[in-house]
Amino acid sequence: MATKTAPINTTPIDERSRKLRETIVKAIKAGNRGHVGSSFSLVEIFRVLYDDVLHYDPKNPRWPGRDRCILSKGHGCLALYAVLADKGFFPESELWRFCKPDGILGGHPEYGKVPGVEASTGSLGHGLSIGVGMAVNARFEKSPHRVFVVISDGESNEGSVWEAALCAAKHRLSNLVVLLDYNKQQSYGTTYEVLDLDPLAEKWRAFGFAAEEVDGHSVGELRAALARTPFQPDRPSIVICHTIKGKGISFVENNLNWHHKTKISDEEMHALMSALGGNHA
Repeated sequence: MATKTAPINTTPIDERSRKLRETIVKAIKAGNRGHVGSSFSLVEIFRVLYDDVLHYDPKNPRWPGRDRCILSKGHGCLALYAVLADKGFFPESELWRFCKPDGILGGHPEYGKVPGVEASTGSLGHGLSIGVGMAVNARFEKSPHRVFVVISDGESNEGSVWEAALCAAKHRLSNLVVLLDYNKQQSYGTTYEVLDLDPLAEKWRAFGFAAEEVDGHSVGELRAALARTPFQPDRPSIVICHTIKGKGISFVENNLNWHHKTKISDEEMHALMSALGGNHA
């Protein structure tokens, strides 16, 4: 089968991004499982959202004036958990109980159980529909808060994503921002092999969105693009984030064997932490 070469992303990760990835690896060690590659491609997206964009109060996660942020690709939840813990939504110690019976953090995020999580996700294709409903409600209530939805490229195979996109455009939801983690891989192959999405930005524009493309690992590009949202005053916005699955560890990058791992060996954990320059304990 023919293949398509993904753009080369050489953006280095800085110390903050490295530490967040180290936190993810430690949580994976605690639970002895996790979606490594899918979480690593999201780190900078969530870092910029929670550092620079979203309005929220970690001491009052249900503050009515908060911006809503939905992780539709729920299997990448470890990136979200690492940032939520960093911001004080819950103690860091919860990360070390990942996927444990006495912990609150499961393999997919759960609304009402994890502070800061706005929707239970993981069955792909639903997060954008939920976000559209939230954005419509915000307009109805004349609330200035915005809704951000993080989706994946493989998830975009789902018809429900495009139905939600049509609805968002119909209602001219300029208070809705979608971020698409375009790492060009899904669980069992490349997006090109499974169901080619290109030309992706043109598709979203045809569905009524204002679209921009960025390097999804460049903190500067993400900040600049999100600072410009809404890109048009009468349209929902989408930021297509070109990323690398497993970004930050060379032997994990673009390696489908690391889409999801269970029963990770001590040698594999040592290799992960060594690659990040972290403590192996």
